[in-house]
Amino acid sequence: MSSSTQGSNEPEPTDGLKAFGAAVKSFRKRAGFTQEALAPEIGYSTHFLASIEQGRRFPPPRFVDQCEAALDAFGTLRLMANQLTKQKGLAAWFRRWAQFEQEALTLYTYECRLIPGLLQTEAYARTLFADQLPPLDDEQIEAQLAARMERQRLVTERPNTAYGFILEEHLFLRRTGGATVTSELIDHVLGLAERRNIQIQIMPLVSESHAGLHGPIRLLETPENKWFGYNEGQESGQFISDPKVVSILQMRYARMRSEALPLRESVSLLRRMRGAE
Repeated sequence: MSSSTQGSNEPEPTDGLKAFGAAVKSFRKRAGFTQEALAPEIGYSTHFLASIEQGRRFPPPRFVDQCEAALDAFGTLRLMANQLTKQKGLAAWFRRWAQFEQEALTLYTYECRLIPGLLQTEAYARTLFADQLPPLDDEQIEAQLAARMERQRLVTERPNTAYGFILEEHLFLRRTGGATVTSELIDHVLGLAERRNIQIQIMPLVSESHAGLHGPIRLLETPENKWFGYNEGQESGQFISDPKVVSILQMRYARMRSEALPLRESVSLLRRMRGAE
């Protein structure tokens, strides 16, 4: 599924998420906090807190712990958060990764199948959803598209998170969605590459040495400086916490950083590709 399906989307509002958000709001008001006052107290933005209370985001473990301490919630929020992981329709392997992703210090991604969800344009994402099998209806496509666009707030709302992307050159040459969609996509990626916290490298089409032949890689570093990995297949995903396996993925990603084009050359290649569109 990778980033073209529900595996990489923010969850749609569910009864469980809405109930958790309502509980946070109730305990917040009971404690005499406004959203603007509570957010810095627990170390999150006002927008993030509002998204939680509206049931639009999964609460990260640290968020739950901070709220419990600040609001004296008697363990209620922690219990409700634990119940969220048991909801149907949301794969456990994705839920856990999404929770950690929201507050990661570092996020590294190598992709050889499609442009990662955090870098996609609306038109590119819509093409992926429209081509999905079994087919999605219009309502499902719009719901997944809205979730994808919401998730992309990560790259703009977390300027202190370091993002690294290694992308295969053929992902752009494939022209998914057509020439116009591809041109817009390249412009979008070039714009993101100008941000200080985002590094984008292109793995050239011809590469005699390649450490990524085993497949895509995702790595993240938590606020506690712990590293985790994630792999995703056709209909499943795997959250990786084994330090030995994570170390192997880090080794492969580090090698690919030296095998891919340097940052400036990657940007130059994308610009040349854009001009050829």
